[in-house]
Amino acid sequence: MTLTVRDPELDRPIEDLSQLVDYFRAGEKTSADFRVGMEHEKFPIYSETLAPVPYLGDRGIAALFDVLRREHGFGATLEGESVVGLERDGAAITLEPGGQLELSGAPLRTVHETCREFHDHLSLVKQLGEPLGIVWVGLGMHPTAEVSEIPRMPRERHRMMRAFFTRHGGPLALHMMHATCGVQASYDFSDERDAGRKLRVANAASPVLTALFANSAFSVGKPNGFESRRAQVWRQTDPPRCGFIPSVFEPDFLERGSYRAYTEWALDVPAMFLSQGQQYRMVGARSFRQLFESGEKLSLADWNLHLTTVFPEVRLKRVIEIRGADAVAPGLVCAMPAFWKGVFYDPQTLTAFESRLAHWRHADVDAVHAEVAKVGLSARTPDGPAHQVALELLQLSAAGLERLGNLSSSGQSEAWLLNPLFELASSGKSSARRLLDLWDGELKKSIDRLVAYSSY
Repeated sequence: MTLTVRDPELDRPIEDLSQLVDYFRAGEKTSADFRVGMEHEKFPIYSETLAPVPYLGDRGIAALFDVLRREHGFGATLEGESVVGLERDGAAITLEPGGQLELSGAPLRTVHETCREFHDHLSLVKQLGEPLGIVWVGLGMHPTAEVSEIPRMPRERHRMMRAFFTRHGGPLALHMMHATCGVQASYDFSDERDAGRKLRVANAASPVLTALFANSAFSVGKPNGFESRRAQVWRQTDPPRCGFIPSVFEPDFLERGSYRAYTEWALDVPAMFLSQGQQYRMVGARSFRQLFESGEKLSLADWNLHLTTVFPEVRLKRVIEIRGADAVAPGLVCAMPAFWKGVFYDPQTLTAFESRLAHWRHADVDAVHAEVAKVGLSARTPDGPAHQVALELLQLSAAGLERLGNLSSSGQSEAWLLNPLFELASSGKSSARRLLDLWDGELKKSIDRLVAYSSY
């Protein structure tokens, strides 16, 4: 899997919009080279006070990063004198705007390897966080702090995003930046048709997986009225750059070309900013197309940057990113990359998904997503409750993983990683619904108990 990192090719000036379509073509891989990547976010919270962790201070993020550099062999990414990211063995640890720590995993062949990478990372940050009084919380929304109380990290990109969203974003854009955590997974494609098929089924199925991973029912110390408040926040972040892309659901999508269709959509999304070396320049609310047509001197690096500032539920870069899951308990995290691998990398399952979801249109999927945010697996779909559809899709994915035949050292297929999702779908209760039930029971409506219960 090739990640969208800067390379000399990106310095080429954009002279024709066909270059933007060809940008995606450069990501094509043979099926033998298909890989899986996972990104996982978590909140750092002080165990004694339940306050969010700032960047500076003896017990801040910078102190944690310093130990990772000095004692664990991580290389650093700097902005000025501030360490804002770390890298080792092809994986990166980066800072999100509110101090959320993100593991951006290496592209790996099996989900067994991806899962081992995640648990090794989790073990390390837990070990280093303990003497600092930091716990790592696996929820989709910050459970204790108002957005205004969450520290800002020292990244220029984040500062510029805040400035853009303050002027042009939706009412919950800053909540998205500072108070949400999720799990993402990335996959390869072999050609434009393969990319289009994967985009189509992923957009259709995404709300059902959001329901399975719903885990953000608490904010500022109490229930917030949603099972996936994170999904609702994204719906009110910036609609032109978020949600589901209508053209993916059109009958001629594959014939028109998925690269071109995605390019046409992204061209009309307002550009947040352009980069000039290490600096960023605001460009108002003009779309990338308007910038190009106005004569602005743009490069493929600007297009690459723009693609990182559009946030549909399923995003195309030189990989396909699935973005719809809340942060969840460790046993569920690895189910996210496993599920989509079974769909995308087994041809029989991909075809079965296309057939199963062919009648779901853009309006259907958007409506399911809106209801999932509120009631999780109880949401209605065009084919009955979300938990029933989830069971069908899980069975198809599990069969695909069995056919792929990637076994662990103990002889288990990757389908084993889906067991926690089968349990949730069979019960009809998401992680959020189970926490809400516990809130009135053994948690005794105590946010301290909730944080302890939800910490890794």
